[in-house]
Amino acid sequence: MSAIREIKRRIKLIKNIQHVTGAMKMVASAKLRRAQSRLYAARPYAQKIAELVGRLALAPEAQSLPLLASREVKKKAYVLIAGDRGLAGAYNSHLIHLAEQCLRREEQPVALVVAGRKGWQYFRRRPVEILKSYAEIGDEPDLSLARELARQLMAIFLEGQVDEVNLVYARFHSALRYDPLVERLLPIQAPSLEGSDSLDYLYEPGPMAVLETILPRYCEIRVYQALLEAKASEHGARMIAMESATKNSSEMIEQLTLSYNKARQNAITTELLEVATGAEALKDQG
Repeated sequence: MSAIREIKRRIKLIKNIQHVTGAMKMVASAKLRRAQSRLYAARPYAQKIAELVGRLALAPEAQSLPLLASREVKKKAYVLIAGDRGLAGAYNSHLIHLAEQCLRREEQPVALVVAGRKGWQYFRRRPVEILKSYAEIGDEPDLSLARELARQLMAIFLEGQVDEVNLVYARFHSALRYDPLVERLLPIQAPSLEGSDSLDYLYEPGPMAVLETILPRYCEIRVYQALLEAKASEHGARMIAMESATKNSSEMIEQLTLSYNKARQNAITTELLEVATGAEALKDQG
């Protein structure tokens, strides 16, 4: 009987876990829809500003601007954009592993800027120089956070603390797919103009003045888009992980129910045999 009670206890426990994972899947699905709408709304603006920067950066004098000028790389910085919470499958571990690979393969000194609690919790105990850390991104990162992070990155680059800044984040494709990748942020690479129109434009007060003004905005929107891509990827990974956990719970409940029925049947059979044996013993005594 103790085995039957233990199986019933496990079934009840797994059902409670199943309710939690099912609710977390629904929450993650709702957050994913909001994150997708914000991401898809930001992509056209990011594309157009990239085309403008790419067109203006073709001028030879553009390389004199500090945010565009290449220099000898003596120290690199990687910006890891991870999640604030777990229960998202292998999402955080994939990004942390990619960041570790980038840090290990560099021969020159490297530093790290961490956005997201999971990345900060992992690297704070490692022998890595952390220049800045943002423990909380939130479920819906806003433009003010992106501006603050971008200005901090531009400041450490322009002050000469590092000579190159790279973003490590997950690019969102769908709820079932995201790609962890590394992209250079600073110095800014002129975006490709493939697929854009070939019209000539007149700029006031002048192309270089416009470019000098727009480069910080371009850096901010790239950081903002990376935050949106990462957050949508995190919500998608969590939704799929919770869906898988709910499905596994159902399968485990089915297996435990079969075990419970077998154990109960065996217990009833044993009791019937004991009753029959006792009846036979009474007949023999009579």
